[in-house]
Amino acid sequence: MGKYLHVFKVGIQNTLVYRVNFLFRAVLGLVPLMGTLFVWKAIFAGKGPDAVVGEYTLRAMISYYLLVTFIDALTAVAEDDWQIASDIKDGLISQLLLKPVDYLTYRLSLYVSGRTIYSTVALVPVTLFTLYLHDYVVAPSDPATLGVFAISVVLAGLLQFFMAYTMALLAFWVLDVSTFIFIQFAFEYIASGHLFPLDILSPTLAKLLFLTPYPYLCYFPAAVYLGRISETERLAGLAIQLFWVVAMFGVARYVWARGVRRYSAFGG
Repeated sequence: MGKYLHVFKVGIQNTLVYRVNFLFRAVLGLVPLMGTLFVWKAIFAGKGPDAVVGEYTLRAMISYYLLVTFIDALTAVAEDDWQIASDIKDGLISQLLLKPVDYLTYRLSLYVSGRTIYSTVALVPVTLFTLYLHDYVVAPSDPATLGVFAISVVLAGLLQFFMAYTMALLAFWVLDVSTFIFIQFAFEYIASGHLFPLDILSPTLAKLLFLTPYPYLCYFPAAVYLGRISETERLAGLAIQLFWVVAMFGVARYVWARGVRRYSAFGG
C-alpha cells in the first residue's frame, strides 16, 4: 500500500506543474455550461412563469447542470486512458511488468491524484459561478441524502476509471484506440445524463439506458442529490452502481490478463 501512496504523492507533484492549465480548462469548461443554461432559460421563458419540463422547474434544471459540472470535475477521466494506451503502444509498460507493481492500482493512484488537483483548482471558478446562480441552487433535503450522494460520487469515479482503463487496454490489440475512446465518450455524454436529465426521456428509452452502466456515472448521483428518486430507489440504485463497479473491475482484470499474455507472446 505504501508504494501506491508514494505514486499518489508523485502524481500530485507532477500534476501541480499543470495547475494553471487546469484552471483555464475549468474556466473554459463553464462556457458550454452557460450556453446550455441560456438555452433552458429560453425554453422555460417561452412556456410561462410556472413552466415545467419533465417535472423539472427552471430552478431544478439549473441545479441539475451545476451538479453535473461538479460531479464531472470530481470523476472525469482526463488523460488517463490516453496515457495507458501510450504506455502499451510505446512499450513503456514493459518496465512496469518487471516490477512488483499492480498496473491497475498504479494507474488508479495517478487518476486519484489528478482528480484531487483538478477538483481543487476547479473549485474556485465553479464556486464563483454557483454563487452567481445561487437563486437557482437546490439544497439536499437532509444530511442522509448528502451522504448517499457522496458515496454515489465515489462509486461513479471508480466506475468511470475502470471503464476508461478497460477501453485503453484495447491498445494491446489495435494500433490506435482513439476511435473507440471517442465513440465511448460520445455515447457516455448522452447516456450518462451530461447532455440532459435522463428522466425527461420516454420511460421505455430511459429503462433501456438504465440497463447500461452509463446513467450511474452522472445522472444517478445528481438525481439522488436533487431528491428525484425515493429512499428505496436510491438504495437500490447504489446497489446497482456497486454491481457495475465490481463488474467493470472484473472485466478490467480479465482484459489486462489477456492483453499481457498477447503482449508477452509478441516479445513485449
